[in-house]
Formats: sequence, structure tokens, C-alpha cells
Amino acid sequence: MATLQKITSNLWFNNQAEEAAKHYTSIFKNSGIGRITRYGKEGFEIHKQPEGSIMTVQFWLEEQEFVALNGGPDFKFNEAISFIVNCRAQDEIDYYWEKLSEGGDKNAQMCGWLKDKFGLSWQIVPTILGEMLGSRDTEKSGRVMKEVLRMKKLDIATFERVFSYDMSYEL
Repeated sequence: MATLQKITSNLWFNNQAEEAAKHYTSIFKNSGIGRITRYGKEGFEIHKQPEGSIMTVQFWLEEQEFVALNGGPDFKFNEAISFIVNCRAQDEIDYYWEKLSEGGDKNAQMCGWLKDKFGLSWQIVPTILGEMLGSRDTEKSGRVMKEVLRMKKLDIATFERVFSYDMSYEL
């Protein structure tokens, strides 16, 4: 975790940077919290944060570095940015869906997307989905996409069933 990552995601929170970092690192394996910086007297007229309060929290999820910033209420997360969690099995999808959606916006759940309790968007996606949607057999990929659009949390068994379904038996 000591090597410098070329690009680091910076997540702007009102004042929940430490809470968010602890929440996310409790969910993902190979995770941890690093350096915490605090606001000083300098710049108070701009940042309006109390001296000594947390400014940033460095943390890792699956060995990818993030920084959480307590920047105040000026900016909110939206769906233009989301994090994709690639899952090999349904139990992984179920786990991440449950943990990340807890306390989040239930109305923002669709097609494998969810919003967590901080308003950050996540996509909980089976790795097999890309292969199925990228299939040269457009009938198969179309059936899978139709199911994606019907679902909130994605279901691998359903995708496998509709992808392998042979319509020639319906004659």
C-alpha cells in the first residue's frame, strides 16, 4: 500500500469522510485506512472547517487508493460517476448489494446500480455479463439485456438460463 498510484479517486463528502472510509473498508477485503489530514487555521475563510477537524482520509479498497475529503455541503454525488464491483458468483453480488445498499436510496436501484447511504453510486456486476452482452449471437445477448433492464440486483442464474435458452424447441 506504500506505492504511489498514478490516478487516485477523490470523493467529496460534507463531513463524513472518516465514517465513509471506515464503512467501505469494513466491506471490502484487502482494504485499509492510511493517512488522515486535518484542517488548520489557514484558509478558514475559504473552507469554513473548524481547526483540527478531519480534512482528508486516505484509504484503500482491494488495493486501489481513494481519498475522502470533508469539503462541506457544496457538492453532492450523482450518477455521472459510479464504481463497478466485478463479481464472479451470485454470493458476491448478494454480499456487496446488501452491504452497499444498506441505508441507501432504494428508489435509485436498477440494472445492478445502487446508491449507498452517502449518495455514491455503485454497479454490482457479474463478470459473465460482459461476455454475454458481447456475444455475436444478438438474440442471446438481447435476451440477457432484456433481463438486465427488468432487474434491480442482477441474477446470474437468470442470465445463464435466458442466454442458453434455445428457441428452436418452441416450434
